[in-house]
Amino acid sequence: MRRLVLSLLVFGCVLPAQTKKVIANLPPDMVKELAVSAPNVRIVPARGADLAKEIEDADALVGVTLTPELFKRARQLKWLHISSAGVEAHGTQVGLFPALVDSNVVVTNAKNVYGPQIADHAFAFLLALTRKLNVSIPRQQLEEWPTNRDGMFELNGKTAVIIGVGGIGSQIAQRAHGFGMRVIGVDIRDLPTSNIVQRMVPPDMLDSVLPEADVVFVSVPHTAKSEGMMGAREFELMKHGSYFIAMSRGKIYDQQALVKAVDSRRLAGVGLDVTDPEPLPKGNPLWKFPNVIITPHVSGGSDNLEARLTFIVKENIRRFGAGMALLNVVDKKEGF
Repeated sequence: MRRLVLSLLVFGCVLPAQTKKVIANLPPDMVKELAVSAPNVRIVPARGADLAKEIEDADALVGVTLTPELFKRARQLKWLHISSAGVEAHGTQVGLFPALVDSNVVVTNAKNVYGPQIADHAFAFLLALTRKLNVSIPRQQLEEWPTNRDGMFELNGKTAVIIGVGGIGSQIAQRAHGFGMRVIGVDIRDLPTSNIVQRMVPPDMLDSVLPEADVVFVSVPHTAKSEGMMGAREFELMKHGSYFIAMSRGKIYDQQALVKAVDSRRLAGVGLDVTDPEPLPKGNPLWKFPNVIITPHVSGGSDNLEARLTFIVKENIRRFGAGMALLNVVDKKEGF
C-alpha cells in the first residue's frame, strides 16, 4: 500500500497543470516569451470566422472585441482583457453589455496605463491657455511680435477641481500640486486626502466645490452616473474667468451648456481632447472660439505607451496561468 501511495504521488507531480486557452493576436516574440513565463497557457490567434469557432472552448480573450453574439458561444470564458482605459461602448468598442456584466467573467483593462501622458496633455491645454500661447503661436506665423500680457494667469495658489481621481485624475493632481495649486477631488470612491489632494467630495457634492475652482478637469470614466454631470447648472456655478479641461469622454459634459459658458465669457478658456460626437462636426460652434483648444482624442499617445500596455498583457496572462489575482480588474457594475 505504501509503495502504491508513493507511486501515485510521483505520478501526480509530473502531471502537467491544466492548460488554459487564451485567444490573443500577439507578436511572435511575445508568444515565445509567454511560453516560458506562462507555460500552462496556450496562446491562440483568431479573427473573423476563426474567432467564432475558437471562442467556444476559450478560457480568456485578450485585446479582442467580444460581442454579445460571440459571448453566447464562449461557454467557458473566465477572463476578458480590454485594451483601452474605458470599458464602455465607444467608437468600435462594444464595451460592457448586460450578459457580460451579470456573468462571472473577470474583466480587466488598461487603466493606469494612459494616466501620465493624458495628464501631460491636460496641462498642455491649461498652460497654453493661461500663458496665452493660443494667441501668440498663430501670430508667430505672421512674423508678429505682440507684447500684450493681458489675461495671463498664474497657477500657483489657484484651485483645481478634478472630477474623477483615478489613473488619469491622480496624475493630473500630481501635476497641479507641482504647480503650487490647491487640489479638490471629486470621486465616487471614498479616497483619502493627502498633501497632493487636500479635499475629497462625492459626486453629489460637486456643486459645492465648483465655485471654488479656477480650473475644472474632467477625467471621470463614462458611466450612466457620470454622463452629463457637467451641465448648464454646473457651468453657471463656475467662477467668471475659470478654465474647463475635458480629458475622458465627451458625454460627461453638456456641449450646448459649454458653448453658452464660453460665449458668455464665463469661461476664460477650454481644452477638449474629447467631444460628443467624435469627430466634432464641421460647423460646430466650438470650432469658432479662439480660447477653445481642441485636439482629436490623441492625448493617450506616448513613447512609453506600448511598453506599459505590453507589460499589463504579459503580466496578466502569466497571473491567469498561475491562478493569481489579475491587475486592473474592472468593477463591472460601476463601469470602471
